[in-house]
Amino acid sequence: MGMDTEYPNQTSVSYFFLERLMYTAEHPSLFFLIFFLIYSITVTGNLLILITVGSDSHLQSPMYHFLGHLSFLDACLSTVTVPKVMAGLLTLEGKTISFEGCVMQLYCFHFLASTECFLYTVMAYDRYLAICQPLHYPVTMNKQMCAGMAGITWAIGAIHSAIHTSLTFHLPYCGPRHIAYFFCDIPPVLKLACADTTINELVMLANIGVVAAGCLIFIVISYVFIVAAVLRIRTAEGRQRAFSTCTAHLTVVLLYYMPPVCIYLQPSSSGAGAGAPAVFYTIVTPMLNPFIYTLRNKEVKRALRRLLCQEPGDPSAGSQTP
Repeated sequence: MGMDTEYPNQTSVSYFFLERLMYTAEHPSLFFLIFFLIYSITVTGNLLILITVGSDSHLQSPMYHFLGHLSFLDACLSTVTVPKVMAGLLTLEGKTISFEGCVMQLYCFHFLASTECFLYTVMAYDRYLAICQPLHYPVTMNKQMCAGMAGITWAIGAIHSAIHTSLTFHLPYCGPRHIAYFFCDIPPVLKLACADTTINELVMLANIGVVAAGCLIFIVISYVFIVAAVLRIRTAEGRQRAFSTCTAHLTVVLLYYMPPVCIYLQPSSSGAGAGAPAVFYTIVTPMLNPFIYTLRNKEVKRALRRLLCQEPGDPSAGSQTP
């Protein structure tokens, strides 16, 4: 019997209660200010990077094109979770989320997070081409190719999230309303389903695991070739300059991948403490990314100074490693 006839109109839950983050109940006003500060820094920093990349003529290489997409994704990813967390710290009503709102939050979160995962893979491929095949790089990574690859990452992310969202909310939800997590994510929502979720959990682990592992393997392989190519550069200055274009990307990849491994490889975990790894890559990492790329990239720092101080363009700033 198909699932459509197995669970006909059994969903009677119209809203859910979200869990507060651990240690926030004792001092909600203090944590509200902390999250408000983090969210303000995240949105301001990422939008500043986005505006800088879009407006500065010196930052027109593919690397900065993809960085603009990453900044937009980080600002949106933080917006999906942090405002609701802040609302839950102020009022009881803020901890409540409608059934439709939960569906939308889960879809948007996985759409943005999976798109970011694919984007990191594309950025690794871009660095591989720039360092390992510099003569072919300008032709291979032209504007059309950059736009196409960025568009594909967004499209695949949307499809990937739609699959997981439909599988999750196709199940009946007829009783418990308390989500033991600070936002609607697949593992804690599945715990409230009034049906067996074994197949859903297996699909989640297989799908997300294959996608994340596949992207990570591709990134690692790309950097194996990159390191081999950099080590063949004869001058220390040349090696340092080549590595400097990769360190920021490697740093954000590590920050992105480590917390989800703790979450999705343990789908049975729950409670306020289970949200700690998610806080890092949904709230902290989007705030850190602009600083990582700014502190490790001289061209971005110059462009920010030109934007904020209205300095005239420096011709020497345009000479950058692709």
